[in-house]
Amino acid sequence: MPRNILLVSPPFPVEAALKRLGANLRTARLRRGYTIEDVAKKIGTGHRAVMDAEHGKPSTGIVIYAALLWTFDLLGPFEDLGNPLKDEQGLVLASRREPTRARRSKGLDNDF
Repeated sequence: MPRNILLVSPPFPVEAALKRLGANLRTARLRRGYTIEDVAKKIGTGHRAVMDAEHGKPSTGIVIYAALLWTFDLLGPFEDLGNPLKDEQGLVLASRREPTRARRSKGLDNDF
């Protein structure tokens, strides 16, 4: 049994997103006329890692996905993933924890 169940059976939305990303990477490679071997050599990995990424395999390291995006000059949107300023739910939750009024400070103590 693998140590991480996510590598075998990720939640469906995660699996679907990886498959979609893999298909998009394959389309980007084919549109540029690159072979799997060309891309693998450019990012410094084997052809199997590129093939696994193009199939959306969950056990493929994120660095492979990021390197492929870099190869196709598509890394910009990736860098913005998880941006806390775009996390609507997180911003709402954080605003609920912010104080609603300021308290008067006790002043500075000059006792050294």
